[in-house]
Amino acid sequence: MTPTSAVGTHPPADLSMNETPYPPLPGIRRIVADGAAALQRYPDRTSSALVSALTARLGVGPEGILVGPGSAGLCQHLVQSLGPRPEVVHAALSFEGYPLIIGNAGARAVPVPMDGYGHDLPAMADAVTERTRCVLLCNPNNPTGAALRRDEVRAFLDRIPADVPVIVDEAYREFVTDPDAPDGMELYRAYDNVCVLRTFSKAYGLAALRIGYAVVPPRLTRAAALTGAVFFPNALAQAAAVASLSPDVTPELTRRCTELVAARTRLIGALRGLGVTVAPSEANFVWLPLGEGAVSFADRARAAGILVMALPGAGVRITVGSDEANDRLLAFVRAALAEGL
Repeated sequence: MTPTSAVGTHPPADLSMNETPYPPLPGIRRIVADGAAALQRYPDRTSSALVSALTARLGVGPEGILVGPGSAGLCQHLVQSLGPRPEVVHAALSFEGYPLIIGNAGARAVPVPMDGYGHDLPAMADAVTERTRCVLLCNPNNPTGAALRRDEVRAFLDRIPADVPVIVDEAYREFVTDPDAPDGMELYRAYDNVCVLRTFSKAYGLAALRIGYAVVPPRLTRAAALTGAVFFPNALAQAAAVASLSPDVTPELTRRCTELVAARTRLIGALRGLGVTVAPSEANFVWLPLGEGAVSFADRARAAGILVMALPGAGVRITVGSDEANDRLLAFVRAALAEGL
């Protein structure tokens, strides 16, 4: 088999967007279908049912909860509302949307070089000045999959001035198994400047509906809420998110996350068995630090009907997909290696 032989025999395997390989959780499709009967109605602009469900789940008052268009959209709202200081500190190799979010908010990015695959928290603390609007921590980090450790995060937060918000982006929290990785909510309760971002797009499988939530110090809630669009998220997204938090679907969600973590472990092991360097991952994707070979790898994978995310000069991020998609990826890598990848 050559790397291009799969073209025309299978639909493309899209492993580029960190989507879940599973269909919506039980009952979610029916809720969305039923909601289509009321498309002429505006959604609840306060997302009251979802805020109430999150309050019960998280043990946080409604004044500390924001609902919005996924974790990335809420990050935009927060960064924009926290002005006027001009700089935002973040890890240099992190979520590709951060520079755009920062620029859209009229701020300047201060990227701090990585410590291996993870954030260099001491260096990031050193980069915080009186010009710093906020700090972004992606945990686990996208695209490298590295998870921060509890002690290092607390040591970092102890160095950050109380008037500088630290936004902890936990879009991939449900896939974390490292017991030393902190839960953002424990940090939120311990530090008055921590904001936590989470999404229903990944583990919950609602990426098409664009909905997530933020837990923020109440003093920041109003300004951030006012940056968002009126009547957003839409009614279908709100209903689906409420249903996703139901205890009735929690066992299925847990089972899926457990299965995906097992698939992640198998994929990493198989790639390493082929001699490929793979970073440790606590997310639903793996990182190949291919450097200048990243774009070539992605181009050859595309020709073989497999889509991955290349960051030029750095590496390739590959979503953990279905067993069939993972097997296709491994077959491609074997063939590419045989041809001198």
